[in-house]
Amino acid sequence: MPHERAFKVALIQMACSPDPEENLRRACARVEEAADEGARVVCLPELFHSQYFCQREDHLSFDLAEPVPGPTTEALGKIARQKKVAIIAPVFERRAAGLYHNSAAIIDSDGQVAGLYRKMHIPDDPAYYEKFYFTPGDLGFPVFETSVGRIAALICWDQWYPEGARLAALQGASILFYPTAIGWHPDEKEQYGAAQRDAWRTIQRAHAIANGVYVAAVNRVGHEKPADGAGEGIEFWGSSFICDPFGVVMAEAPTDIEETLVGEVNLDRVEEVRRNWPFLRDRRIDAYGGLDRRFLDKPLRDLEIE
Repeated sequence: MPHERAFKVALIQMACSPDPEENLRRACARVEEAADEGARVVCLPELFHSQYFCQREDHLSFDLAEPVPGPTTEALGKIARQKKVAIIAPVFERRAAGLYHNSAAIIDSDGQVAGLYRKMHIPDDPAYYEKFYFTPGDLGFPVFETSVGRIAALICWDQWYPEGARLAALQGASILFYPTAIGWHPDEKEQYGAAQRDAWRTIQRAHAIANGVYVAAVNRVGHEKPADGAGEGIEFWGSSFICDPFGVVMAEAPTDIEETLVGEVNLDRVEEVRRNWPFLRDRRIDAYGGLDRRFLDKPLRDLEIE
């Protein structure tokens, strides 16, 4: 069956409470509403099932993890099947005892899990202590065949790396989803906040332009502090957006309120942009040796001789 050339996608920008069950109920309701508005794919924010627990290292937070399939994918799978909508469902995945991932389950419109993405790049910054919790992904940058065609999901810190976006595009993804949990340290916001948010927006628009794909980034909102009161917390900056294959922002949410952001993806636009800006055609695939190295301690010509 041929895929639709044009369809709506929705991003659920939401605040997350300390109650995981409440977060899941609210997420399910928002997904249903988005589907009723005509969305064919709905994406939730990173780790939406809880507040952002990575602000500190606490072994008790591992209790928030769940298997895939599990409660979150089962609840959202029922909605996907009833509403005929594909859903990108971020989860704190418990793979085995002591082995956890920051993941996203891709649930197709039949309610089945079409695949799983495990966050590849894991940060370790003040208030973002993710290396304590998450094992780096081992599934690469897969593309998922869904009822609306090929899509990819990468997660938050992956946003800053062009390699993942490129590999997803080369596998035929027409849209890259980036579930996210990013915000300002309150004591840095005045000096650095505008530049940080602009850089975040710019790098993702660049992925759209360089690869001729749509990009949809969804973030949470709200000011969350660790339960023990240590630290200033994180002020999540929202700003979820959808941009087209030339980086034009089609829809964008505010920084401080919840919103269900809806935009239309048109595959003819992918074709149009790539015909006029044929970056994939002009890639020098014979000349990119070295990209699989951490750092080039010697010039490439010397490495080739070796």
